[in-house]
Amino acid sequence: MFTFQFDATERGVFVRDMFLRVYEPKSQNLALTMGLVARPFGFEVNLSSSYRETPERGRMSQILMPTERDLGAMITYESQKQGHKSPLKFDIGLFNGEGLSGTTDFDSYKDLISRLTVKPLNLSKTVFLSGGLSFFNGGWRQATKYKYEMGEQNGNKYFVVDSSDSNIGDKAPREYYGADVQLGFRHGWGKTELRAEYWQGTQPGTSTSTNNPGTMPLTPTYIRNFNGAFFYFLQNVINQNWEVMAKYDWYDPNTKAENKEIGPTNLTAADIKFSTFGFGITRYFSGNFKVLAYYDIVRNENTAVQGFNSDIKDNIFTLRMQVRF
Repeated sequence: MFTFQFDATERGVFVRDMFLRVYEPKSQNLALTMGLVARPFGFEVNLSSSYRETPERGRMSQILMPTERDLGAMITYESQKQGHKSPLKFDIGLFNGEGLSGTTDFDSYKDLISRLTVKPLNLSKTVFLSGGLSFFNGGWRQATKYKYEMGEQNGNKYFVVDSSDSNIGDKAPREYYGADVQLGFRHGWGKTELRAEYWQGTQPGTSTSTNNPGTMPLTPTYIRNFNGAFFYFLQNVINQNWEVMAKYDWYDPNTKAENKEIGPTNLTAADIKFSTFGFGITRYFSGNFKVLAYYDIVRNENTAVQGFNSDIKDNIFTLRMQVRF
């Protein structure tokens, strides 16, 4: 199977997916995928915009998994044999690490990503359950000898520098752990669905950003422990053509500092926790045409960083008409 997908926007034309998937025909359990493909991590990050109920992915998905795709090779175990299908699916692969935001592969380090999925199980005629566990182990090459990690002195939280020459060329660790579950109820109106997903781990970055870079950072490396989550409530009303939704997500890029601890020392806006509560309604006119109205209420920690002493005004309203073909 060959897949090719592109995006045409005001910024230009970009390739999104381009991969070859080869199936093993005898046991019908294994497949090998090579090319530009979605990283097998998490539930929300792999929901495409054509199927995702909310306008955008959560903040954590956008920062830690920008563009969602990467160049790599992946092995999948998933039973395809009729009459012997298993609810389990397992993906594991090696990826370059830069993703679509990268212009080149700037180091020899690769990202090992895996996911164990339990496909929807019918607990009864009206209730279904699914979930998954995800693992990510990777990183990128450090360009300088300066590596900062969190410490504390006299009650103050700050980044402590390690300036060993051996840090040059060493791998800045990027390690994620994720778990997710989806629970649904079918009824006369359509369905009700609850989703929960949690990530935690270690993320390298710079003093001012925790974004994954497309090019090798030439500045000192800052190592942070992070966590975050996504929670969805989806409810059909009247019939399957109408759906209301509520979503809460947070991303805490530095779990070892909070509120006024951020700012007095060398902690910056990159260490501030953000949380978002969103709600909206969708009208489905057909399986391929919908209109969505959605409002995001975004909140940040009150810190000692200039400009973030209180909540900034960054709420978002989205009105979207979407056609899938």
